[in-house]
Amino acid sequence: MDDSGKSDGPVPSAGTKSIDDATRATEEISSEIMDLIGLKGKATEPGPRVSECGDGKDREKYYQMYHPWSLTPASGSELNGVMERLKEELPKHGWKIVQYEQDNSANKNLRLTADNDDRKFSLRIVHLAKNKRPQLSVGVVSGCYQVPDGERVDRF
Repeated sequence: MDDSGKSDGPVPSAGTKSIDDATRATEEISSEIMDLIGLKGKATEPGPRVSECGDGKDREKYYQMYHPWSLTPASGSELNGVMERLKEELPKHGWKIVQYEQDNSANKNLRLTADNDDRKFSLRIVHLAKNKRPQLSVGVVSGCYQVPDGERVDRF
């Protein structure tokens, strides 16, 4: 997954699902990740959004879900150790850690990327420790869904 939530490679098929059902599945994943983070704080409000699958797929039949959000705790020190704990806990919940390293930014933010092949979702969490208000930036992205017969993707 790149910084916009798009997959770095071909987007895996996630099967057939209505946009409403895919939205609920994406919200469920985000909620589970919030529970695993285990901190109280201010989370951003916008919900999942529909995006294109790319790879030349028909925009009226194929789509994927992307849910970017962030969590800002009352104190930045509350984030200490969270990424290490997530690296240990996510695999216990079906996630495979595919990247865990500092990024190339001047701040050298710690970045974790994980895939859940069974649920056809990817996850990227970045610990923005040096921001004025330290926070976790989270991106949840699905595989490529196809709408059920008789439906079409009507929003991007």
